[in-house]
Amino acid sequence: MDLILNAGLVVKLVLLILVYFSVVSWAIIFHKLRVIHRAASDSERFLEFFWSKKRFDVIGQGLKDYAHSPLAVLFREGYQEMVKGQRPREGEESAFHAEGASAENVSRALRRAMTQETHRLEKYLTFLATTGSTAPFIGLFGTVWGIMDSFHGIGKTGSASLAVVAPGISEALVATAIGLVAAIPAVVAYNHFLNKVNVLTGEMDNFSQEFLNIVQRMVRRG
Repeated sequence: MDLILNAGLVVKLVLLILVYFSVVSWAIIFHKLRVIHRAASDSERFLEFFWSKKRFDVIGQGLKDYAHSPLAVLFREGYQEMVKGQRPREGEESAFHAEGASAENVSRALRRAMTQETHRLEKYLTFLATTGSTAPFIGLFGTVWGIMDSFHGIGKTGSASLAVVAPGISEALVATAIGLVAAIPAVVAYNHFLNKVNVLTGEMDNFSQEFLNIVQRMVRRG
């Protein structure tokens, strides 16, 4: 703590910036852990629910139980697009039929929903990437500035003994250490979350294809 309190003004400013990056990064990490975990868990449960049911209207009524699943969002958007063009058959008002549905319109709705969900899942990852790539350099800047300040002090005192040089350099190196402390978790978390988002994006892509195949079969059957 004395190293930080005794550091120069510029080094203290650098440390404040790095602490800000670190605190925000950890807040994002905990937030993304919850968001990604819920998305993956709800998607897995939704897929089981989706394939266990035979009717889209029944699936649509159970979506509230999978509020965090991007696959459920895709289904909702695709289903709503189908409902716009549906023509209920006489005597079967509760069942869904796709005579009026356009596979092209459903495909556009699915692509739009997939883009929105991908953006939602990737939200704040840019900050983690920025922290991982810039925090070490910001810390290095603080270290270089602190060393320059130390040498300036040596020039003034005229003494280059270890007792005079070491405290200033150690204060300066604190900036590099804190820069690495901020950057390393951010890089690890960014790579982890990016991999999870890629997996969920792949699942959304597969689900969209399966959904469209079902819609096209329903349209052909009439």
